[in-house]
Amino acid sequence: MTQTRDAASDTVDLLAVDDELSEADRDIRDTVRSFARTELAPYITEWFDAGGMPRELVKRMGELGLLGMHLEGYDCAGTTATSYGVACRELEAIDSGIRSFVSTQGSLAMYAIHRWGSEEQKQQWLPLMAAGDAVGCFGLTEPDAGSDPSAMRTTARRHGTDWVIDGSKMWITNGPMADVAVIWAQTDAGQGARGIRGFVVPTDTPGFNVQDVRGKLSLRASATGELVFGSLRLPADAMLPEAAGLGGPLSCLSEARYGIIWGVVGAARSCLETALDYAHHRTQFGRPIAGFQLTQQKLAAMTLALTQAGLLAARLGRLKDAGELQPTQISVGKLANVRTALDIARTARTILGGSGITQDYPVFRHMVNLETVLTYEGTEEMHVLSIGKALTGLAAFR
Repeated sequence: MTQTRDAASDTVDLLAVDDELSEADRDIRDTVRSFARTELAPYITEWFDAGGMPRELVKRMGELGLLGMHLEGYDCAGTTATSYGVACRELEAIDSGIRSFVSTQGSLAMYAIHRWGSEEQKQQWLPLMAAGDAVGCFGLTEPDAGSDPSAMRTTARRHGTDWVIDGSKMWITNGPMADVAVIWAQTDAGQGARGIRGFVVPTDTPGFNVQDVRGKLSLRASATGELVFGSLRLPADAMLPEAAGLGGPLSCLSEARYGIIWGVVGAARSCLETALDYAHHRTQFGRPIAGFQLTQQKLAAMTLALTQAGLLAARLGRLKDAGELQPTQISVGKLANVRTALDIARTARTILGGSGITQDYPVFRHMVNLETVLTYEGTEEMHVLSIGKALTGLAAFR
C-alpha cells in the first residue's frame, strides 16, 4: 500500500518520523486523522463552550474501534500500543478533552476490568464499552488524596456477603456520563480483603451519586464529575478479584499516561502548524512575519522540540509493544512531552499575538487544556521524584 502524506504535518516533520511507523500504524493514523478533522474539528469550539461533547459521539468512536483499541478480545480491536498512541495523537490534535475521554474509557476503566476483572465482569462490560454502548469512568482521586492515593478515605466494608461503600471521588473524567465506574476503596484486611481493592459499579446503583464539576477553564469538552457514595451496596462479585493493593490502580494509570505521551504531541503539532500558517499570512512592516529572524527562531525551536517529543513517543511505543516498558520510562515520557507541548503552545501563542487568545484559532484552547494534562495522571513533581528514585535508589516522596 502506498504511504499517504499530509502536506501540513509533513512541513513540520522535518525528519519524517512517521516513516518509521508500520503500514498498519499509518492506516490507523490516516483513518483517525480523517475522522478527527471532519467529525470533530468543526464542532470542538462549540463543545468546549458548552462544557461537553455529545453522547452520540461515543457510539461513533466505538464504530471506529477507538475504545479499548489496544486490548485483546471482548470485541476490542487488539491493535499495537503504537497504533493506540498514534490514535491518541490525532485525537488530541483536535482537543485534549477528546483524547481524555478515549483514555479514560480504554486505558482506565476498560483496562482495569480487562486486566484485573473476573471473566463474568469482562463479558458483561467490555463488549458494551468497546462498542460505545456503555461509558466507563475510573474513581481513584479524592479531594484530599491526589498524588498519595494510599491516603484515600473511601471505604468498602463487608455486610454479610455484600460490600458497602462510603466516600467520594473527585475530578473524575467521564463521571457525569458514565454507565459503569471502577471504584477503588480501602478495605479491612481482617475481613478477607487486602487493603485497597477495586469494584465494578453500575452507576444506577442506589447510593451512587454524581455531580458535574462546574466552572472549569480547561478540558471543557471533557465531562468531569464528583462521585459520592452513601451506603452503596454491592454484591460480593462486584470486586475485581485479581487486584489487591495500589498495584491495581497504578497499572491503569501507567496505561493512561502512555496515551498522554503520544496525545500531547498532537496538541503541540496543531499549535505549531497554526503558528506557521498564521506567520505566512500576517503582514507587518510590509512583509509576512514568517520572514523575520525572531519568528523563524521560534518556529525552528518549536519544530526541534516537537521532533524530539515525537521520537520519544515512538521509542516508548516500541518498548511497550515489546512488553518492556517500565513505569519510570513512562514518567520520563509524560514529564518531558507535556512540558514540551506546553512550551510549544505558549510560544505559538506569541506568534499569533492578540489573535492567539481567541477561539478563532486552537492554540489558546490547547494551552489551557495542557495546563490540566500537566498535573493529572501524576503531577510534574511526582514524575520528577519517580525518575530521581530510579537514578539514586532513594525514595524522596515523603
